[in-house]
Amino acid sequence: MAKIKFTGARVEAFTCPAETKQAFMWDATAPCLGLRVVSSGAKAYVFQAKLNNQTIRMTIGSPSTWDIAGAQAEARRLKVLVDGGHDPRVQKAELVAEQAAKRDASRRAETHAKDAWDAYMAARKNRWSARSLLDHERLVDPGGRQKTRGRKKGEGETTLPGVLVSVLARPLREIDAEFVRKWLNGEAHRATVAMNAFVRLRAFLNWCAMRTEYKTEVNPDACASCVAKDELPKPAAKSDCLQREQLAPWFKQVREIQNPIASAYLQALLLTGARREEMAGLRWTDVNFKWGTMVLQDKVEANRTIPLTPYVSALLNALPRTNDWVFSSRGSASGRIQEPRKAHNNALDAAELPHVSIHGLRRSFGTLSEWVECPAGVVAQIMGHKPSAIAEKHYIRRPVDLLRMWHTKIEVWMLNQAGVVFQPIDTLLSA
Repeated sequence: MAKIKFTGARVEAFTCPAETKQAFMWDATAPCLGLRVVSSGAKAYVFQAKLNNQTIRMTIGSPSTWDIAGAQAEARRLKVLVDGGHDPRVQKAELVAEQAAKRDASRRAETHAKDAWDAYMAARKNRWSARSLLDHERLVDPGGRQKTRGRKKGEGETTLPGVLVSVLARPLREIDAEFVRKWLNGEAHRATVAMNAFVRLRAFLNWCAMRTEYKTEVNPDACASCVAKDELPKPAAKSDCLQREQLAPWFKQVREIQNPIASAYLQALLLTGARREEMAGLRWTDVNFKWGTMVLQDKVEANRTIPLTPYVSALLNALPRTNDWVFSSRGSASGRIQEPRKAHNNALDAAELPHVSIHGLRRSFGTLSEWVECPAGVVAQIMGHKPSAIAEKHYIRRPVDLLRMWHTKIEVWMLNQAGVVFQPIDTLLSA
């Protein structure tokens, strides 16, 4: 093929013949350098050479960005590579991939871990229960919303940010063991909350370590078990619960609460061992007065069915049906009871009893049920605890009727200890 010396005028004047799609002009100065022009008029410097007896061609660039000297220098460099047995196209592809990887790494380094957390939530939410999903959402809740419960005079009226908000506001690569130590140290005043967040943060980082897009950014030892043990005090086990001799004054004062919904709610908690939100979230459609059952939205499972014992049935049946909620509230945005602690604490003070939390009523049910020698598995099934033995987990499935027999005995015993007179209970006792 004929070669001519490239000049600015020749490059500018070179055109594609009307009858062809493209045409080439080859430089006499630099080896393998050509100028290609297509029918549309677009031009580009190209490099063409033989490698392993095969013709290779690659584009250098447009004359509008490459001058002749620069294009010639690039052609000479590429010719050296070819003479050494290297394919410049492969080298270029590797360079492009390397640069793309660096850009991705830089982008990830600048991206907050919250973006990875959102991807983690989207990938895992279908494998979690509704309660577990809610727990994860609360950890990263930005806060700032109007409080619906727990307000005290002098306190702010907005919710605080979730415990992981400050952690996930950082680049993923910066969440290392040293940072986690400092974060846990700052949360030591609420060890149980911090440990719960730590466990979920560790699961999140383990998930990231298995993902191609995040694994190079994760510090694998950021949430080692020893980190939490070194920084957090061991959470003290709660022990507040009602004793047998305290049932009489407790029932007397709780039954005298002027708000019948709060009164029934507190009694139902003690007599069923349900969790606070399980009972507060009870709807009328969950209660079956005919067959004596009620369905609670379980924290562990999707839901569980427990007996509707006679006294609790009478309590619920006497409540007004103002909306879908059994324990309704006209003053709350949700339409159901939100904050029973004030009424409960006032009742405890009037009864001159030591402090018992709302969750302590659940603990009281589990403790007091031993007075009637109720099997531990029955109590666990009523309370919604996970089975603690192989037989309980895989073989024993107690029907509601069997649970009702023991649950009614527990209710009868509690009411007798409290001196509460209830006619259906008296009938059961004499039977």
